[in-house]
Amino acid sequence: MNDAQQFVERYLATWNETDPAALRAAVEALWTEDGAYTDPLADVAGHDAIAATIGAVQEQFPGLVFRAGGPVDAHHDQARFTWELGPEGGEALVVGFDVAVFAADGRLGKVYGFLDKVPTA
Repeated sequence: MNDAQQFVERYLATWNETDPAALRAAVEALWTEDGAYTDPLADVAGHDAIAATIGAVQEQFPGLVFRAGGPVDAHHDQARFTWELGPEGGEALVVGFDVAVFAADGRLGKVYGFLDKVPTA
């Protein structure tokens, strides 16, 4: 990836997009039609399912924002990066890292997510 850091910023902005039409457009721009997202809580494929998953996360954590947790490490057609979820300017409540695999057209083909820090009940 030539500019993986910028791509990851766009990816995280998608997770922060609360307008359903804008969210759908962002998902379509970033993901292939058969793109897949897998983490410990979700295993989905396709634009509809990815947008629905993002919407569900937003409902679970209203008012919190995703942000990059450090630099992006990328080579060939893949990137890994840490992300944080918390209040704007505040301490992260959730921390994880994702591994993104890019399709030939430069969009996301697969994302594998891992959770390093989660809130306790």
